[in-house]
Amino acid sequence: MSNLRIKRIYEPALPSDGFRVLVDRIWPRGVSKTAAALDLWLKEIAPSGELREWFGHDPARFDEFATRYRSELRCRGEAVDQLRGIAKARDTTLLYGAHDRHANQAIVLAEFLAEQGLHFERDG
Repeated sequence: MSNLRIKRIYEPALPSDGFRVLVDRIWPRGVSKTAAALDLWLKEIAPSGELREWFGHDPARFDEFATRYRSELRCRGEAVDQLRGIAKARDTTLLYGAHDRHANQAIVLAEFLAEQGLHFERDG
C-alpha cells in the first residue's frame, strides 16, 4: 500500500518522499526549482486566492478554512482524481510552504484524500 505524507517544501528532499507534489497556488519564496525536486506542481488543487487571503494563516480560522477548502475540493474533481491516482500508485508527499505545520491546506487535503481510502501518514 502506498503512503501519503505532507512536508514543508523548505525541508530537504529525500528518496523516501516518493512522488513530490507542491499543493500551493503560489511558488514558495526562496526555494529554487532544483531544491524543490518536484515531480508535479498541482496549483489547481490549492485553495482559491480568496480563501487563502481570508484565512491569512490565522489558527483561529483553521476549522472554518478546512470546511471551506473541502467544499472547494469537492468542485475540483479532475485535480483531486489526478492526485488520488498518483497517490494510489506510489508513495506521495504533498509539499506546502506555510510555516504552521498543524494548520495548513496540505493537512486538509491529505485528510480529504484519506477519507477516500488513501493511507495518510501523520508524523508531526
